[in-house]
Amino acid sequence: MYDQYATEKLIDLWLTEDIGGCDLTAQTMIEPDEQGHFVMNARESLIVAGIGVAARVFRKYDPTLDVQVHFADGVRVEPGAVLITVKGNARSVLTAERTALNLAQRLSGIANETAKYVEEIRGTKAQLIDSRKTTPGLRMLEKHAVLCGGGLNHRLALDNGVMIKDNHIAVCGSIKEAVMRVRRKLPVLTKLEVECDRVDQVREALAAGVDVIMLDNMSLEDMREAVGIIDGRVKVEASGGIRLSNIRPVAETGVDYISTSKITQSAPAVDIGLDEA
Repeated sequence: MYDQYATEKLIDLWLTEDIGGCDLTAQTMIEPDEQGHFVMNARESLIVAGIGVAARVFRKYDPTLDVQVHFADGVRVEPGAVLITVKGNARSVLTAERTALNLAQRLSGIANETAKYVEEIRGTKAQLIDSRKTTPGLRMLEKHAVLCGGGLNHRLALDNGVMIKDNHIAVCGSIKEAVMRVRRKLPVLTKLEVECDRVDQVREALAAGVDVIMLDNMSLEDMREAVGIIDGRVKVEASGGIRLSNIRPVAETGVDYISTSKITQSAPAVDIGLDEA
């Protein structure tokens, strides 16, 4: 889920960053009319993400290139799978190669990591969601990669919803006061979430009439108590310190959502290569 118009502008920035004034290697070594046939292939088992955007990198740099995409985003492929075929001017293919590969490797890596977390909480009611801790300039696409891996998106940006955190509460004086101020101006279809790091705050947030309560860095015991207090009246999100090694016990407390930055900040890139066919 990403906007094509916004992506086109990003591709211009990516190519400009990588190429600089010109691809000196390609232009000094390869004849202007020399042709090539290349395949972008998976070198490990992975979940495809961003492959359509990677193909558009080639097309944007040289619209004469024949670029074919062979798998849709969200599909798991095995080593050796051909993701993209590129035919045409060899200079153009090799100039745009690294930008396209960087993108596919990064986004597929996020999809892969997300899938591991989703599998770990399978069978519970909890759903995995991401955060705003993304690479500047790549949020839209990194959140798309989370969807490809089976996760869900939290706020896409600050204008997507209200999240009252500890510093907001400190400025306003209390959760009750912070919620009252927000409710006076909040669009009627926009959700309001409040972050709580103590059980007494959960009671205050529930009484204030919020839509979602985040349990921030709480112990498993406190999470279970908070879920019991809320008793299904609003949605509950667990956050803070979530890792693959501890996500299952958190899910078993009965929360609705678990958010983590690990799936975007710490996801290793997968191995994808471009080879001559």
